[in-house]
Amino acid sequence: MDKTVQPIKIVFFDIGGVLLSDGWGHVSRQAAAKKFDLDYHEMDALHDFIFNTFEIGKITLDDYLNTVVFNHPRDFTREDFKTFMFAQSQELPDMLQWLKHWRKSNPDIRIISINNEPKELNDYRIKKFELHECFDAFISSCEVGMRKPDPGIYHLAMGIAHATPEQCIYFDDRPMLIEAAQKLRIKSYHHKGFSATKKIIETFKKSTKDELSI
Repeated sequence: MDKTVQPIKIVFFDIGGVLLSDGWGHVSRQAAAKKFDLDYHEMDALHDFIFNTFEIGKITLDDYLNTVVFNHPRDFTREDFKTFMFAQSQELPDMLQWLKHWRKSNPDIRIISINNEPKELNDYRIKKFELHECFDAFISSCEVGMRKPDPGIYHLAMGIAHATPEQCIYFDDRPMLIEAAQKLRIKSYHHKGFSATKKIIETFKKSTKDELSI
């Protein structure tokens, strides 16, 4: 075997758009505007103004809502709106359950998330969908004070994993974030659906076994 070969030891995954629906994307905000009779254009402008700060953990969910929703008197409660926000998170078909099973069958490979998520939504989604069953660690923007595509968050993830770029593969549903990781030499793939991503992971697992057996 070529001593320079570094087998894959880490699989990095985004969460929203790959395993779960987006936590608070534009579709959810449009639905909220319709349900609660909000001015979507005003809400969206205020969201864009403050969301990055929310996503890196500098403000709380209540702070965010004070700016984006409760900047006017409302005929619904804060808890009503939060309940709606959390309910927007849904499991996407197949991927999450397969990954939980695959992790149990491949204990030599660690699975780590690299995701942009506000803290309250991140905590809810981890608990609700039992994400600890498939992830060994969570590199979440709200906890580390950085968000993709900042190269620092990818460097941090590799440092925590104690892995080189060549030992990692990464899946995300957004091409811009894939390109950011590729610039750091991480093998990165655009998640387009369960079947394609499953095939890539299984191919890497097989090629790693073949290389180690040479």
